[in-house]
Amino acid sequence: MLRSPIGLLLAGVCFIAATGRSQAQATQPARINSPEYGRLQQRLARGWNTWDVQSVTTHVLLPEGLAVRVGFLDKDRLTGESFLSSALIGRLDAKAEKVFPGPHAFDGSYTDLTLSWKGRSFRLQSATQAGQLVLLLAPIAGKTTGNPLPMTAVFSIGFLWNRPGSVRKWTDRIEADAANHKTSFFLAGAQTTAFNAPVTGPYFAADLDKPVALSSGQPRSVPQIQAILAGQRAAYERANQKAGEAAKVADAIQTVLGWDTIYDPEHKRVISPVSRLWSVNWGGYVLFDWDTFFAASMAAIGDHDLAYADAIETLNESTPAGFVPNYARAGEWKSGDRSEPPVGAITVLGLYQKFHEKWLLRDTFPHLLAWNRWWAEHRDVEGYLVWGTDAHGRPEDLDDNSRGTLQGARFESGLDNSPMYDDVPFDQKSGHMMLADVGLMGLYVADCDALATIATELGKTSEAQELTERAARYRAKLASLWDEKMGIFLNKDLVTGQLSTRLSPTNFYPLLAKAATQQQANRMVREHLENPAEFGGEFVLPSIARNDPAFKDQEYWRGRIWGPMNYLVYLGLSHYNEPEARRQLAEKSLNLFLKEWTKNGHVHENYNAISGEGDDVSSSDRFYHWGALLGFMTYLEKMENGSGMAAGKSR
Repeated sequence: MLRSPIGLLLAGVCFIAATGRSQAQATQPARINSPEYGRLQQRLARGWNTWDVQSVTTHVLLPEGLAVRVGFLDKDRLTGESFLSSALIGRLDAKAEKVFPGPHAFDGSYTDLTLSWKGRSFRLQSATQAGQLVLLLAPIAGKTTGNPLPMTAVFSIGFLWNRPGSVRKWTDRIEADAANHKTSFFLAGAQTTAFNAPVTGPYFAADLDKPVALSSGQPRSVPQIQAILAGQRAAYERANQKAGEAAKVADAIQTVLGWDTIYDPEHKRVISPVSRLWSVNWGGYVLFDWDTFFAASMAAIGDHDLAYADAIETLNESTPAGFVPNYARAGEWKSGDRSEPPVGAITVLGLYQKFHEKWLLRDTFPHLLAWNRWWAEHRDVEGYLVWGTDAHGRPEDLDDNSRGTLQGARFESGLDNSPMYDDVPFDQKSGHMMLADVGLMGLYVADCDALATIATELGKTSEAQELTERAARYRAKLASLWDEKMGIFLNKDLVTGQLSTRLSPTNFYPLLAKAATQQQANRMVREHLENPAEFGGEFVLPSIARNDPAFKDQEYWRGRIWGPMNYLVYLGLSHYNEPEARRQLAEKSLNLFLKEWTKNGHVHENYNAISGEGDDVSSSDRFYHWGALLGFMTYLEKMENGSGMAAGKSR
């Protein structure tokens, strides 16, 4: 679906799949909830962190659900007072708060952001030490305009998600009780009144004409809290410096995943949705298929548990039919008519090759196999694979308006408005886009290969043979789509039999399947990847070739640059003797990424392929974690010798 969180009407874009869960249970593997995974989620969902999806200025202690909310009260002498109760990164309203996200450790041990609102700017830092939380909120000198009166900070204490507990205010402290455990909070600074602050429960208020601080466990002065913050900031930087030349990338990946990772109380799990704006607009969380698998690969640079959780929870959203849906969001709503690009097996295999824990393969294999079989059973036309949508859903499902349409099939591709699919035929009866898609087939063969390796590791001989044979069959069909004249693999119209000459980075995905000879790969690189009239140039890779009429649109998948496309082409190149092409792709992608990361702290959903900007359109989310894939390739080049596997460490 077109991915702009602005103005989404949930009832119009989702449908309820939960009502049909009792059906087709034989094809839907049970949720992954092994003892190993249960312990992993328990480790993740513990301690202080920015777990609450509603605001990046709220810090929550898990498993208790005890929250410290930081609000801002603006006292205007003429028109009254206004209160900022929550803050999110990337809001577009001109009057909304602006958040510049600073470092965020995976485990919440250090966070840092700058917030600007109503002409004033503040820096909010947090750190944890021995299970205790400290916060420091300071006005930024020289960045005050408008109202001369200082704002008032309001630190309110309470419990989220209907968790049991009680909170009581004393003169010098606030005490919270949960599960026979007491946590005390102390303000470092002069308390003031904030009678009109719209908060419930106990709070501290302090004027922001100077730094104010909050600490749990024991009273601390501002200098003491500053010392703790400095120590945790230094620890964060030391960890990133282990990445050497890729330290900036390690910081960016940890920061974007740190701010985007939340706790989902509905399923009692830690997950990394694409952004908080998306999750808030979709009822609390939204997991997209390939987006969250890519998050798992990136998380592996520093957080083993989060990497596993993102991969496993994406698989846990599998539908009764056995496939991973395009999306799954709060309230058990998910896309039961369509999937998204199959990148699950290559993700899981990469994590296994990094961490060598066989239980991950054991737990995920049934879901990955069911999904792999589903593609061959439901998206095969004349031996080719095509995108599609289930036009004949269960009557108890509530359809969205794209189900059973060409647009529904476009959504399955993940390339929602790609020009490649502007004029393709669509079979209304089957719900199939009648286009043999080399991008899908390249991804699918890579999925078969990875899953066959997993099956072999698990001693599943018959399944390994099944997958190897299926990979060979589709690899041969993919090879038949090579066009010798153009020197690249082309999509094929299955009604007319004509090959499509519209090119996107997906035309390079057969490299993932090792379907090209070395000579063919060389031609693809020289004649197309490096060709400035198509995909070469300063800003790479545009989502449609530069000489395509739709390139000038620069809207969503119509010409803009997307991290996942560059990343998948990079992984494909790793199978061939093209080290310089791979290095250049990684280097140019990093330069594009750093352009707005350095300037605005933004990690964009997509970027303009002409100017390199991300902020030029409203449809590019400003803190969407897969944008960091543009830097991740450099991390792999520097840390993993271009192997395509993320580096990391166990907790």
